[in-house]
Amino acid sequence: MAKTNLTVQLDAETVLRAKVLAARRGTSVSALVARTLDRMVEEDERYEAARARALELLDRPYAMGQRTWTRDDLYAERLDRYGAPSGE
Repeated sequence: MAKTNLTVQLDAETVLRAKVLAARRGTSVSALVARTLDRMVEEDERYEAARARALELLDRPYAMGQRTWTRDDLYAERLDRYGAPSGE
């Protein structure tokens, strides 16, 4: 994938600490920032995919208590299963 330069302004203390961190890890500040942003974008993409799946599930009947039957439906099913209550 083609690389593009990005300019970021940080305070001097942050830059110094980032250089020390990068040196300890044997890399550059640029590589640290790139890896961190790559991970953040990947996490966001996974989140959005999971969010889309959850919203799709919510659109289905029976999700989140969406009722697809009526009281009369339930009563008719009960009559089919058990017959009329005694006294009717």
